[in-house]
Amino acid sequence: MAAASGATGLRTWLQTHNMGWLTPRRMRALTIGMMCVAGLVSTVGIGGATPPPPPSHGAAYAAHLIPAR
Repeated sequence: MAAASGATGLRTWLQTHNMGWLTPRRMRALTIGMMCVAGLVSTVGIGGATPPPPPSHGAAYAAHLIPAR
């Protein structure tokens, strides 16, 4: 979501600066390219998950302390 918002903001910034080389056709191509790059970066380039914690051996130790019936 943040990547798409950034791409939209960049597109808006480019559009408001009235650059002579930025024709409607080029703006459309730029928009499509920015959205594709934003989608790839958000799914491939940025990992939001943290690595899992190391396994705890507390349960195995506690099971060893409980006498069998």
